[in-house]
Amino acid sequence: MSAESFDVKAHPVIDTHCHLDFDDFAPERDQVIERARDAGLVRMVTICTRVRKFDRIKAVAETYEDVFCSVGTHPGNAGEETDVTTAEIIELSRHPKCVAIGEAGLDFFYPDNAPREVQLDVFRANIDASRQTGLPLVIHSRAADEDMAATLEDEMGKGAFPFILHCFSAGQELADVGVRLGGYVSFSGIVTFGKSDELRTIARTIPHERLLIETDAPYLAPPPKRGKRNEPSYVVNTARILGETIGLSEPEIRDLTTENAYRLFTRMPRAA
Repeated sequence: MSAESFDVKAHPVIDTHCHLDFDDFAPERDQVIERARDAGLVRMVTICTRVRKFDRIKAVAETYEDVFCSVGTHPGNAGEETDVTTAEIIELSRHPKCVAIGEAGLDFFYPDNAPREVQLDVFRANIDASRQTGLPLVIHSRAADEDMAATLEDEMGKGAFPFILHCFSAGQELADVGVRLGGYVSFSGIVTFGKSDELRTIARTIPHERLLIETDAPYLAPPPKRGKRNEPSYVVNTARILGETIGLSEPEIRDLTTENAYRLFTRMPRAA
């Protein structure tokens, strides 16, 4: 089914992960939001990467009725926020537009990132905040499959918490562990790339009720915008390819992932 053959407003979409506070959007944030609405997006979650910059995150969420946010420390910034406590994250998460904790996790891809033990400590503080608040934890994992799986297994034994493996690009084993532990798996524009056959194979193994879509904008624009700045409206291109991958029409994948997002982000109200 082509994009022209259905009413996009009748099949709304949610971008579960973008970074609207980034300077990339500053010159035309209003227009970016309008293009997203025109594409059928009814909710966007702008994701925090530094607790110390939560003020600018929440300012974006407060400006737009359909934008929500998270609070947490990205593993690439873990070394800067070792003094951030679970209690502080929980307190900031009380903001009415905050619907998630994170993004937090492990990133061993870049050698200049904080040492592994530092990343783990910060990650565990974010996990604890998710566990105590019940807000879903947005997990960043890169080049850390074994450590991530082991950490999730260990932490889940201390008490359950909802989570998303965001911008999934890892292997089948981590996907399996995530699903077994009750997590969701979110696919970005990476799943649309020509060389992502293995990732599309993994996508076919994820239970439909655990699938989410995202842009991770301004990064990872899907075709035909690949190589350019990504923005929330482009999530519909990712939805289309993911739907084709798992055997769903575009309206079906939009409906499915939107319902999944509402079920996971329990604090985020449904669009009227």
